[in-house]
Amino acid sequence: MDAQSYNTGLAELRTLRENIKKTAAALARLETERSNTISALAGYNKAKADRIAPAAGISVAEVVTIAPQLAPDSLAAAPSAGPHTDAVARDPAPAAQTPAAPAEARQAQAPLTADGDPRILPSLPDESTADRWFTHTPRLVSQRPNFLQRPRATVFLDATTGVLVHRDHTTRLDLGDRSAAALLTAVFHTVPDSVERIYITAGDPWHRDADRYPYLRDAVAAWLNAPVPGWRTDTGHGKDRLAGHFVHARNPVGRYQREGGDHRVEIRSVGEWFDLADGDDPAMVRDAFLLLWQELRRRWPDAVIMGSPSQTGRDLWTRTIPQRGKYADGFPVLSEELRGLLHATAGQGRNELITPPHVPAQPPQLVEYDRTFAYAKHTWKSPVGTPRRITSRTFASWTTQEQTNALYGCGHWHVRVTVPDGWNHVGILPAPAPGERAWHYPSAPGSTFTTWAGGPEIHTALNNPIQPWKIEIIDGILWEADKPLADWAKKLKDTWTNLSAQAHYQGDEHQARAAHLASRAVRSIMLYGIGSFAQRPRMVTGSTPRTLERDVPPDAEIIGFDDEQITWQRATGFARDPNAHPEWAATVWSSARAALLSQYHRDDDTYAGALHTPPGTVVAFRTDALYLTEPQNWPHHHQPGDYLLRGHLTGPLAAPTTEEELLTLRDAGRAALTSAGQET
Repeated sequence: MDAQSYNTGLAELRTLRENIKKTAAALARLETERSNTISALAGYNKAKADRIAPAAGISVAEVVTIAPQLAPDSLAAAPSAGPHTDAVARDPAPAAQTPAAPAEARQAQAPLTADGDPRILPSLPDESTADRWFTHTPRLVSQRPNFLQRPRATVFLDATTGVLVHRDHTTRLDLGDRSAAALLTAVFHTVPDSVERIYITAGDPWHRDADRYPYLRDAVAAWLNAPVPGWRTDTGHGKDRLAGHFVHARNPVGRYQREGGDHRVEIRSVGEWFDLADGDDPAMVRDAFLLLWQELRRRWPDAVIMGSPSQTGRDLWTRTIPQRGKYADGFPVLSEELRGLLHATAGQGRNELITPPHVPAQPPQLVEYDRTFAYAKHTWKSPVGTPRRITSRTFASWTTQEQTNALYGCGHWHVRVTVPDGWNHVGILPAPAPGERAWHYPSAPGSTFTTWAGGPEIHTALNNPIQPWKIEIIDGILWEADKPLADWAKKLKDTWTNLSAQAHYQGDEHQARAAHLASRAVRSIMLYGIGSFAQRPRMVTGSTPRTLERDVPPDAEIIGFDDEQITWQRATGFARDPNAHPEWAATVWSSARAALLSQYHRDDDTYAGALHTPPGTVVAFRTDALYLTEPQNWPHHHQPGDYLLRGHLTGPLAAPTTEEELLTLRDAGRAALTSAGQET
């Protein structure tokens, strides 16, 4: 770029700046006008928030915020709960390796939400009313299926080039404007109606109008809900619970049914399974799925690859439920109350970016370590049976050994945490942060907070290599330990090991790459299969013609609208899912977060993890990955959980301050390591 181009670019930026200011001002005026109109409408004695919300394009809750008089009687203001302060004064706990019973300490510092209110995690009810929590949902049990899954004919389509692969045939299609209508028309002009699944390998057609919408989800929703002549949204049939479109910014699912017929088809992104590189064409993806299916069949003779890794993972797990022994009749599902508590208090992967001054403003390097196939390492023990409540009094009455055994067992603990004075490293335990299901990791010396955490993390806080933290047990849930996931995980591990070996030793470059992608798909089956046990409350997305806006569900949130349709979503609570086991997911997640901090390698008699690095060298955590400012000599034996060197970028660099900057440096570091021939 020359000086003239540079100055021209600056002028364009100034123009954009002024246009943005004008647009923001116009938007603010419109929002004010909308609020004034809502307030005026609220003066009508028959006005209802559920009628005004779809007309305004906002949720009922937002309408009630603007016009409180429209709040339903059931939403009348109730006293807000404050931080947990009902502790009994005791002598401070010594710096020992066991937690204390509740003590009168500094009041819990509840993080503030965006509107200034504390976000306080739920707690267990009074002992007198908790009996119905500590039980199982009647007639809801995970059982081994007595049927075989039906495979679905699948094609693979590059939405950029139009290349379509159906079995051994490759065709190039004219996809027109890349709308869902154009895709379905072009595909079924070429392949038979027996095809029921279309995997998009490249092109992301649902992003074609992304520049017209403020958020990618809006663009995706508009693409999915646009009219498709000859087709309608699939509303499900029989026991099929996966009806309707699934709106996701990156990996949506479109489900369609032919008008006047039974032909159903879904359009999915292959990004659910693995990330593709340049040169990974639809034929490569087909071969990866073929290898995956062949290897799974070696362990599960009835294995079928379903639409997503999570569906596939759970289906394969059900086929490992024991046919003899204590759980031959299946694994009962927890009460809805305990499932709801685990949903609200058990976070998933740790994602944290640490910025200056806690790390150097110009780190000398950025080194990425990824825990290989990490979740497979944490499935050898899981909670089963009817859980017990462990109150603070009960815990305090136990011996030191009994307390240690409980924390080593399968439990979920409500605790008050104090970061020790002099602490100068990363945080250990998650605390609720502003935002739905958001977490952060306090590390300031002397700070106190109340949270829920699993035994592995609490054990790490008490027995880390630097300094023990103070942990006070408020309440807890404790299960028996067994191995409901062990057989499933072992078979997936064997599948992954075999495919990884093929990728490493295969002489044919194409087959080696296909084997690598298949091994990444096994990782996704494990990762998302465990996540699916958490069984989040279901979120249903739908659309309603603007002429029928009265039919928008009253508890729905409007997420998009145009001149023809209103797109909405609403939570429907917990489904009666026989395979809902959030206690298993919570245990694996807690173990994985703890291993990011400290992990013992028995064969090498050494430790690895963030707490075994010098203070100020940890730049970020991303689920199973750790980003550091200097390399570590950690063992890697190609076993699940080992730290694999994935990227190494030399500097000095500008420390990343946003996720986007971190990902840019990550990609550069991976490219640099690959070009240097050091990747393992």
